Amino acid sequence: WVACTHAAHVEADDHPDRHSHEGHLHAPSTFTPDYSRQTRLRDVGDTGQAKLAAARVLVIGAGGLGCPVISYLAGAGVGTLGIVDGDVLDASNLHRQVMYDARDIGQRKVDLAARRVAALNPAVTVQTLAEPLRADTIADVFAQFDLVVECTDDLGSRYLANDAAVLTGTPLILASVYQYEGQLQVVSALPGHACLRCLWPVPPSPALAGSCAETGVLGPVPGVLGTLQAMEALKLLLGLPGAVDPSLQLVDLLEGTRQ
Repeated sequence: WVACTHAAHVEADDHPDRHSHEGHLHAPSTFTPDYSRQTRLRDVGDTGQAKLAAARVLVIGAGGLGCPVISYLAGAGVGTLGIVDGDVLDASNLHRQVMYDARDIGQRKVDLAARRVAALNPAVTVQTLAEPLRADTIADVFAQFDLVVECTDDLGSRYLANDAAVLTGTPLILASVYQYEGQLQVVSALPGHACLRCLWPVPPSPALAGSCAETGVLGPVPGVLGTLQAMEALKLLLGLPGAVDPSLQLVDLLEGTRQ
């Protein structure tokens, strides 16, 4: 259990049951990130934190999967985050894309995501791209990053990212969701390791598995899968145990199973 320790002491003239969070509303004018809770982990420490600070991670998609990925990597102190998204925020996004709010509707997600990162951790550098990656440029973009996290609900984007990862040797973390289920795969881009085309050489028809807009989704489903992507990203960047497991993981959030 976590206690809000800054409010543990109340002034004598305050109501004893009042719990004020006013101090949460504004960051200090000079903010120094505090990573002490993760650097206390033996496998992280100052050395691991330095690795994160030097890391460059590209996140493709700032939606339901991308929101937890961007938030957790920024919070962890990843030095540079690239964010790719060509969409504007719609009211139907808000039940699962909890990095945004109703005031943001109609604005570009890359701008909103960059603003969120700046508010969460000003020490993180953000690079944004408001156009989808193309086959003729994606390899050059991937070559600028240490790791890519693919967070769209578009099959074409996933296959394009997979091929660029293999071509450039850039590790890639893929995830997808369908209603109450999700899939997670780490493409290490190492010779002899599996990739998306090893499982499905030819992309399935887009009609085979519809998008969230077509089939529906509960908000926590992409939240859970995106959080798992963020965890896999940190494992890779820090060299934690189990960081390169190329097997496809299936997550069923109705049954509460993962295999």
